[in-house]
This record gives sequence, structure tokens and C-alpha cells, in this order.
Amino acid sequence: MILPAVIACDTPADLNEGSPSQARPVWNQAYQENTEADTVSQIVSQARDAYVLLDPFSEGFGADPAAIVSELQSNGNEVSAYISIGSGEDWRDDFEDLNPYLVTRQWGDWEGEYFVSDTAGALPIMKARVDRIASWGFDWVEFDNMDWVYDDEYRAEYGFSATIPEGAAYYQALCDYVLSKGMACMAKSTVDEAGSFDGVTYESYPDDRNWWDQAGAKSFVAAGKLVVIVHYDEPNCAQVRDEYQAIYGPDLSFICEDPRVGGYVHF
Repeated sequence: MILPAVIACDTPADLNEGSPSQARPVWNQAYQENTEADTVSQIVSQARDAYVLLDPFSEGFGADPAAIVSELQSNGNEVSAYISIGSGEDWRDDFEDLNPYLVTRQWGDWEGEYFVSDTAGALPIMKARVDRIASWGFDWVEFDNMDWVYDDEYRAEYGFSATIPEGAAYYQALCDYVLSKGMACMAKSTVDEAGSFDGVTYESYPDDRNWWDQAGAKSFVAAGKLVVIVHYDEPNCAQVRDEYQAIYGPDLSFICEDPRVGGYVHF
């Protein structure tokens, strides 16, 4: 197997004038769009002082997640575990436990995924995932699809019963549980009712940039929290990073999928 090229780009000096930047390099084994995601072997060999997102529950990840986490931490990395809290995925080993609390119609955008309908039923199953993540020594947990309850079109189409207040209470309770285990919480796509979270990740596209609540993202940057943008399908990664940092400042962290190299560009 030929691995995609991996490019690391330096931050221009003029973006770092004044106080030192809190931006971190980002490596991502969990999210894959048009090209290959970072592999565990690439991350272990190259990631340094970075925010590293892994999916330890993915097929073929490895029999000893704790050893991988420990090795990454020895190189100054903060290691985060991916979980989707707004959906159940039929390839996960706890899907049968989660299934009674999901809608019955598959999410049209992602094969094998079903939106959470009953947050009270889903919460203990997600906490059990967090228990395993904590036992492996992770630093963070990243909550994918935590904004599903804010989408009225999805609610009408898929029929989940969870309300916005129930969804917010659910991810707040789950973050509280993560914090009680000594880890940090990474929000995804929204910071609404997420003041206890330690960071936020947004996904960006060439035809859909900066679509999120800018004031919310800026409030996280101003509070010294980790703000990450994952940008896809972009041959001009450095230019887009500079444009985003012009909006959010040098403390913004950024990773970019470049189709020319078949993988992520790391800054």
C-alpha cells in the first residue's frame, strides 16, 4: 500500500507577531472525505506537540490503544478519541445496545448511521464508551454530530424525538462525565450551551466556508480554548488557512485535505 504524501507547513512569521500562538498542528485519523485520512503509523512517526484525533473503536485500529496513546503523548501530543454522540453506527460493537434509542431510518448522507432519538437511553451507553477511552489514557474526547437536534429538517425527515433542550442537556452531561474522568471535551460544529467544553472543531469546504456561528468560535479563541478547522478538498491550503487566521487570529488550529497529495496538509 502506498501511503499519501504528508506535508507540514510552517506558520508565516507575520501571523505570530506579539504573543506566542496557541495554534497546534492537527492530525486526524478519524475523518475521511475525498482522500485518505492520516494513518496511525504516520501519526506516530511524525506528529509532535499536536492535537491528534483517533478513532480507537475503528476496525483494524490495533489491539492496544493504550500503547499508541502513550507513545503519542511521549512526543508532546494531546490525544483525542472520536465518538459520534448524535448517531449510532451499525459497525460499532455497542450498536445493538444503542439501537433501541435510535430512529429506524438510515441517515441518507452516511450509510449505516441512525440518529439518536432518545437521549436518556443513549447516555449510559456513551458513558461506557468514555470509560473505555479513559482506561486507554486519552486526553480528550471529541463529540461528533452533537448538533443533530438543531436541524429541524433532519427532525422532520427522520423523526427523532429528542428536543433541543434534551440534546443540549445530553451533551452537557456527557461532557461533565468526560471531565470527571480527567479528560477534556471537544465540541463539534456548535458551541451553543457548550461553555464547559475545552475546544471546538468545525468542518469546512471550498463552497461552504465559515458557515458556523463566528461569534461563538471567536469566544472560544478568546478564552484560550482549542479551535480547530478541518478543511476539505483544497489545493490552496496555506491560502485558506491564512484567510481563516485573518478572521480568528493566529491561535486558530487548521488541517487541510489536499487532493494533489492525496491526504492532509499539517500546519
